[in-house]
Amino acid sequence: MTIEFDNNLPIYIQIMNYIKGEIVTGKLKPGDKILSVRELASELQINPNTVQRTFQELEREEIVETRRGMGRYVTSNEGTILTIKKEMAKDVLDRFIRGMQDLGFQGEDILEAVAENIRNKDKE
Repeated sequence: MTIEFDNNLPIYIQIMNYIKGEIVTGKLKPGDKILSVRELASELQINPNTVQRTFQELEREEIVETRRGMGRYVTSNEGTILTIKKEMAKDVLDRFIRGMQDLGFQGEDILEAVAENIRNKDKE
């Protein structure tokens, strides 16, 4: 696992986003075991306390669950996973729309640009 850390965002949030991305893309499936705090900290070369905080937040959001004596696992709740996917999609769209607006595009112009791009992708 490799994450390019951004100095503008806390590391634990970046790890959370990475794990969420792995879940919504299906690389981590419902019920899959997640690396331990020590394993992940060693792999990412970061402080184990940072990884622990990541896992605490993921548990609070019910994205992972701890099974006593067995470790942490991806939630089996498909609804939770779908919610995460929708939230992540909204974040991507918000950044895109803000970027387009910064370029001077507005509502219909943005929609037309997206539609044109999709049509061009379909031709490839």
